[in-house]
Amino acid sequence: MGSDQNHELTEIFQEIQVINKVPEEKIVLTGISIDSRKVEKGNLYLAIPGTRVDGHAYIEAAVKNGAAAVAGSAPSLRYRNLPVPYLQIENSREGLAHLTAAWYGYPARKLIVIGVTGTDGKTTTVNLIRQILLAAGFQTGLISTVNAVIGDQTLDTGFHVTTPEALDVQRYLARMVEAGITHVVLEATSHGLAQKRVAVCEFDMGVVTNITHEHLDFHGDYQGYLDAKAELFRLISVSKKKSAPHTKLAVLNKDDGSYPSLKKVVGDTGVKRIDYGITSPADYQAKNIQPDPAGLRFTVERAGQKVEFQTSLIGDYNVSNCLAALALCIEGLGIDWQNAVEGIKNLSGIPGRMEYLNLGQGFSAIVDFAHTPNALKRVLIAAREITPKRLIVVFGSAGLRDKGKRRLMAEVSAELADISILTAEDPRTESLDGILQEMADGVISKGGIEEQGFWRIPDRGEAIRFALQLAKPEDVVMVCGKGHEQSMCFGETEYPWDDRTAMLAALTEYLEMDGPDMPYLPTQDQ
Repeated sequence: MGSDQNHELTEIFQEIQVINKVPEEKIVLTGISIDSRKVEKGNLYLAIPGTRVDGHAYIEAAVKNGAAAVAGSAPSLRYRNLPVPYLQIENSREGLAHLTAAWYGYPARKLIVIGVTGTDGKTTTVNLIRQILLAAGFQTGLISTVNAVIGDQTLDTGFHVTTPEALDVQRYLARMVEAGITHVVLEATSHGLAQKRVAVCEFDMGVVTNITHEHLDFHGDYQGYLDAKAELFRLISVSKKKSAPHTKLAVLNKDDGSYPSLKKVVGDTGVKRIDYGITSPADYQAKNIQPDPAGLRFTVERAGQKVEFQTSLIGDYNVSNCLAALALCIEGLGIDWQNAVEGIKNLSGIPGRMEYLNLGQGFSAIVDFAHTPNALKRVLIAAREITPKRLIVVFGSAGLRDKGKRRLMAEVSAELADISILTAEDPRTESLDGILQEMADGVISKGGIEEQGFWRIPDRGEAIRFALQLAKPEDVVMVCGKGHEQSMCFGETEYPWDDRTAMLAALTEYLEMDGPDMPYLPTQDQ
């Protein structure tokens, strides 16, 4: 990483504790790197212990490539013979956040920073908040797992879903400050929180959408997962004071099982708490939810006040996302109700979230990102509301990830869909047949009969084609799990893949029209 100007070593270590000693001699750095192969002359190389490799093992290579200094969490005595200074810090990942924030002049201290965390609904809620802020006249940036939005510029943030690395987050924040942005909405994943990627984002307020079964392979168990999410509220409690008017605020979902635990966490931090709900009495509560030709209408009640809202989004779960967004904007920033109404109405949709593809085929074709048991359940319930006919769903479950959800997702589909088609979804180095067998066992446990109520089709493109062949007028065909993502991993190779392109390819074949080619996956060769 580099920037327009260099920095002295002592300058960027001012707010981070060094266990040995910061060298007194003047050392000018040209950038920060966490990859020894990408180190350039004059860089600081930061060694980070990873899940597969330890950056400390590459310190000598980094020095050989021109590193002017090295930092890491390993004991300094081990590197006393290095030709450049070695600075021992307590936590390399947290150190990365501090060092990159210092490099860019702590940009988050010049912004009002809003964090959104949860299992499902984060990206939608981030975008809803941004639309409300824009309607209220705030210059607002966004960093999500889909993209970063800085003024009129939209930047892709990567292949798969997680918060960008601290290097990128701080760079985006710095660019926002330069662009005159005053507020930023940041999607904070559990990985991003646990791995300290957002440790120096100086959050001022935050929302949790829900906390359900996901990423237990990484966090160990549900409590570990919940603790990672709760870190957002601890970060709010210790953030620096800002000049712009706002209230330090935690917005919690009273309908969610995480609420009692998070309520206690927030209480311990001293941050103001507001809750929202549909089924539970809450500070912000939605009632009279009605399907509308353009989406949904609903009423929000707050302290005796009732306000009507309209959204083009569908599904009660999106009403919950709307509640989270407007509660934060009204309570945390003092935005008026009319701007909240306008902002929510202005959001037309999110890429890969209940995204319709209509070429005149006579049935609904939808792509959605749902890749957890709870998310799949919610989108299937929403899909039931838009058709009196059959619901056909195509989905898989990722390799080398939370294995417990495979059977759970299959059971949800068996209960709510008429036809389930099990297929590939980032199998990585696991056996795809083995993953599909685990999922098939889940469907069978709910009474599913293979090649009647469910099928196993390893190639995702072929699975989508098959779903379309089964479809009849007014049916709904949903492809779930990838949404906006742009690749699929087989072995250790990322193959270009977009479910929307694949669905369009299958639809145009079905309708005998010109259209895109079906993207290639190695399962096509089997």
